[in-house]
Amino acid sequence: MSDVLDSWNGEAVPVGEVPVLPVDRFQRIVCDVLEAGGRAAALFGRAAPSGRVLVTAVLADDSEGRLGLCASEVERSWPSMAASCPALQGFERELAEQFGIRPEGHPWLKPLRFEHPHPGASADAFGREAPWPDIPGDYPFFQVLGEEIHEVAVGPVHAGIIEPGHFRFQCHGEEVLHLEIALGYQHRGVERLLAGGPSPRGLRLAESIAGDTAVGHALAYCRTLEALSGVEAPPRASYLRGLALELERLANHVGDLGMLAGDVGFQPTAAACGALRAEFLNATAELCGNRFGRGLLVPGGVRFDLAQDEAVRLSVKVSRAFERVREAASLFFESASARNRTDGTGVVSRELCESLGLVGPAARACGVERDVRRDHPFGIYRFVHLPVATAETGDVFARAWVRFLEVERSAAFVVEELGALPEGPARVALPALPPDRLAVSMVEGWRGEIVHVALTDREGRLDRFKVIDPSFHNWMGLALAMRGGQVSDFPLCNKSFNLSYAGHDL
Repeated sequence: MSDVLDSWNGEAVPVGEVPVLPVDRFQRIVCDVLEAGGRAAALFGRAAPSGRVLVTAVLADDSEGRLGLCASEVERSWPSMAASCPALQGFERELAEQFGIRPEGHPWLKPLRFEHPHPGASADAFGREAPWPDIPGDYPFFQVLGEEIHEVAVGPVHAGIIEPGHFRFQCHGEEVLHLEIALGYQHRGVERLLAGGPSPRGLRLAESIAGDTAVGHALAYCRTLEALSGVEAPPRASYLRGLALELERLANHVGDLGMLAGDVGFQPTAAACGALRAEFLNATAELCGNRFGRGLLVPGGVRFDLAQDEAVRLSVKVSRAFERVREAASLFFESASARNRTDGTGVVSRELCESLGLVGPAARACGVERDVRRDHPFGIYRFVHLPVATAETGDVFARAWVRFLEVERSAAFVVEELGALPEGPARVALPALPPDRLAVSMVEGWRGEIVHVALTDREGRLDRFKVIDPSFHNWMGLALAMRGGQVSDFPLCNKSFNLSYAGHDL
């Protein structure tokens, strides 16, 4: 399409070359891409010199492995695209909250994070009066009316040591007619804190976007700065980054398998996987001294290298740990009582998955082959390919099974590549960022697609930094997966998605 600027994962483009289109043309292109099977990787706003809001779309064509960029200047409202393209509902709510752009006809126009608007966004697109609330205390919950209908409210304070989020069920007996999820309690203003960089603080912020995805977000952040600088990390650094990313995937997937087993009362797998998760966390600690991978990545490469004898020892450790995971997971998947709780629970159809734009294991469990490592390869994944793991049923079992398949393939990847580390430096220096550039970085984190978009100003400082965590796409999938299910199935269904509150709330 002539109205869209082609870009690639990890490549910078001049800001002035991004086409700025009339609103109707811009929206038509975005909807056409989604209806043709493409995706909106990002849709975000920034202040334009005209006083309007410049909305930029990053459109992903997975089949061709390329990205498209286009923009449009918007005033106080525009026709909603979410009615025909539900995958955009969250992006439009975010634009309404941050910039006061009301999407007319939006089917679910409600606050997203309860963040205060950017300067200049004086209008409240939700009809609230100033001052805006700091926490989600005034939320227009949907209600089902009728005899014997009751509400069950859960959170934001929960029984376990977990993040805050509010879940409100509309029920008839045990049957869930509707689940509404209100988030925003973890909003810290990450994007605004990243603006004005780069600075040493920026990398620490990126690692803290979602605490269990420190490597994934740090990698996306570093690759964004590298793209802006026109510098690529050395091959050895790319391999070590890939190993850390897969170890992060292994630790979290193994932990999730144990938690899922615990939720159905299957203690052999719950106990074994809970302990084995630590093996992969400890393997990450051997790379950098931190079990969650903090401090390993830096713009231009990695902070710590790995000696040959250390690589051999780590390979043996991961291989032995996986064999124990295989045994523990087999008990779970072969148990009739466990399968009775997971099969057919929390079903998301392939059609619904594609409509909502789900990513990661949640999408692959519905049969949708969507994986940045294959579709938009970066770093080591340009040379070494992991098969995409999928299932078909879209239920709790499928999401657990996809996790196990990914554990199997990630463990084999780590063991193999630890013996094939290329020679050379593990880090290069980055020059100052050039002015007026835009870069997109996509990384397949363990929950799914992570997207970071950065734009520099005329002085080469970060003018806008946009972050999309995979949970941003997937929370609505959890809500709809519960429809027609039982209230008692919620902990199990929730754990099968295992979404990040902080990653969504930023």
